[in-house]
Amino acid sequence: MTRSRPVRVALVGSSGGHLLHLHVLAPFWRRYDRFWVTFRTADAESRLKGERVHWCFHPTNRNVPNLVRNTLLAIAVLVRERPTHIVSTGAAVAVPFFWLGRLFGATTIYLEVIDRIDSPTLTGRLVAPVTSRFLVQWPEQLRLYPGATLVGPIL
Repeated sequence: MTRSRPVRVALVGSSGGHLLHLHVLAPFWRRYDRFWVTFRTADAESRLKGERVHWCFHPTNRNVPNLVRNTLLAIAVLVRERPTHIVSTGAAVAVPFFWLGRLFGATTIYLEVIDRIDSPTLTGRLVAPVTSRFLVQWPEQLRLYPGATLVGPIL
């Protein structure tokens, strides 16, 4: 008989709007053991008070040194926490967690941002190959991400 592990969710995203989008998904994640990975900013500290948080390095936009730091952080966090699911709304901090998370056997779920309907985001392009479920909020985004699932606007 095979016993499955209890669900443990990693919620990974930049602070600000990305963190707000993850927070809106509370009906999904609130019932599970969870932890967060985000930037240590005033809005993140306020919104995540009482939650288990791993602070990542920023800025991340095209910043190679912080990509390396966040990759090392991802290894340490994934080894320690062993999430069964990794959920992200972007941005770049999701990249090392998704690629390494798949190696650790996690299901990866990415929700593309609501405000990009004419071209894919860099993070979306980078995580798409290792994303178990790629979710979009607008029908126009389906042409940018073949195989994506339309969930509609969450805000």
